[in-house]
Amino acid sequence: MPQYQRLGEIPRKHHIWFHRNHGAPTYKNEGIAYEHVITTEGFNEAYSIMYHLRPPTRVRSVELIKCEELKKVTDAPLRHHHLKAANVPRKGDLYTGRIPMLFNQDMIAYRHKPATTYGEYEYYRNGGADEIIFVFKGAGTLESPFGKLRYRAEDYIVIPRGITYRLVPDNVTEEDYLIMESTGPVRIPRRYLNQDGQIRMGSPYSERDFHGPSELLVVDKDEDVPVLVKDGARWTRVVHAHHPFDVVGWDGFVYPFTFNAQDFEPITGTVHQPPPIHQTFEIRGYVVCTFAPRLLDYHPEAVKIPWVHDNVEADEVLFYVRGNFGSRKGIEAGSITLHPRGIPHGPHPGTIMASKDATRTEELAVMFDTEHTLELTEQAVALDDEKYPLSWLD
Repeated sequence: MPQYQRLGEIPRKHHIWFHRNHGAPTYKNEGIAYEHVITTEGFNEAYSIMYHLRPPTRVRSVELIKCEELKKVTDAPLRHHHLKAANVPRKGDLYTGRIPMLFNQDMIAYRHKPATTYGEYEYYRNGGADEIIFVFKGAGTLESPFGKLRYRAEDYIVIPRGITYRLVPDNVTEEDYLIMESTGPVRIPRRYLNQDGQIRMGSPYSERDFHGPSELLVVDKDEDVPVLVKDGARWTRVVHAHHPFDVVGWDGFVYPFTFNAQDFEPITGTVHQPPPIHQTFEIRGYVVCTFAPRLLDYHPEAVKIPWVHDNVEADEVLFYVRGNFGSRKGIEAGSITLHPRGIPHGPHPGTIMASKDATRTEELAVMFDTEHTLELTEQAVALDDEKYPLSWLD
């Protein structure tokens, strides 16, 4: 989590009476705000405490909508994949139109270009996974009980599980996302933190690069509000008996936040550096890295692009955002490549010599490496370039 943050009214200590004898009449005239604790990994890690105008447990009805397990395609050979996902169709609303591409027991990766803002539901909650929404294109505001959070193109929006939210795009027809749904919490890599929990000097970012909600959004409405809740394969309609954004104050380390890829400070060397220097987030079962624009290696004999390598313990996925991808041919912004464990991959023919005199790269890409094998969905296979495994031939 990025850092401690506080907004609005809170009592002077945890778990004591919080009397509110001002403003609108209080729930049942009890005159208090209602404490709501959000924890991670039991009660042992980061947490936040919110204070509601009404008990957040007031639910009018609960209805199962569907159970939808992701299915892998039939058995296929071990090979590299290029998913031509740049032009996926606009589909559905902000929550139901997500197109699953890759998955395993730790994560699901989606591409998503919404066709409309909201269908039946304005509000959404992922009860079983943290979400990382990488904003390929677009801008807007994320609203939640924690307040308003602006986002822009090339932001990672990190939304911890269990948080009800509403995306409010500036223009929904411009929105385009890569979404990673994580069964484990999204954290800053431990090697970037000192013993006091502060991000170390020399890391590729600092606390100043992370942005939490900047303004409270207190909605005091005693009316039914339906929320679409996803919990793994299970989708549920939950009707709250009042608006869930009735928080008058909160503090802690758990809240939605953004980090922009342009704020990643690349670490460079005289010769090519390994991918872990690009690591941005640490999640159970996988990592997320940011390949940001940077100076290339400056040893007089340096080979400027990655060496051929095997991912002996990980599947490697790259989502290409912008720029000239120096080690690849036939790749465009919005493409996804999957280079699985067990077979080597590396620069395409001709790219090594072509990079000899280059001094800088302007490419931007998001990478995630998974501990467990990734499966392709039927939607991904429909976008797969079958000739890609042969693209290393001269």
